[in-house]
Amino acid sequence: SLSLSLSLSLLFLFPLFWKKHLMDPQTQFHVLAVDDSIIDRKLIERLLKTSSFHVTAVDSPNKALELLGFDENESELGMTVNMIITDYSMPEMTGYDLLKKIKESEKLKEIPEIG
Repeated sequence: SLSLSLSLSLLFLFPLFWKKHLMDPQTQFHVLAVDDSIIDRKLIERLLKTSSFHVTAVDSPNKALELLGFDENESELGMTVNMIITDYSMPEMTGYDLLKKIKESEKLKEIPEIG
């Protein structure tokens, strides 16, 4: 199942990512999770919060872009995140299209993503 494979991926990937990218263990790591499935959003939140990650979960790519500060003028004044986890198959915009838009941003292009 998608949830089981996602759970296993997160359990194995995040400790490696944590060691490589987080210099100060006192700094809280902020993850933006984007998924139209409430079950998957809750699973991601639960798994990451048990490891003391700060998680913001949204149900659409447009909400993610809004939180990141994208508006009609393409200005970027939103929240700061350390990683983005996104579902690829969502109704209004695919996860791929979301990541493509984010990667076009000078401010956000270095954020690691898991899709």
